[in-house]
Amino acid sequence: MKKTIFAAGVMMLASGGAMADLALAKKSGCLACHSVDKKIVGPAWKDVAEKYKGAADAKANLIGKVKSGGKGAWGAAPMPPYSPRVSDENIEKLVDFVLSL
Repeated sequence: MKKTIFAAGVMMLASGGAMADLALAKKSGCLACHSVDKKIVGPAWKDVAEKYKGAADAKANLIGKVKSGGKGAWGAAPMPPYSPRVSDENIEKLVDFVLSL
């Protein structure tokens, strides 16, 4: 019984964190081109997480792409730069969220 209650509490905390990350993504403008599980203009974040899974430089690489923008990695649509409009701290949170999927 205690294990079940603990597991339910952990799941609630995890989903609360994911909801906060999605709220930050929405506030930052990310959801105009991305979603968690399907391609819109940009790739689905689950696809990004899968592509970079296990890559030692994944976090730094993605932070750089979000800050400076880029094109060609996922098709012809360019990604605009989000720095300085989105703080470095929030960009790191967003990249951590994407890589956690």
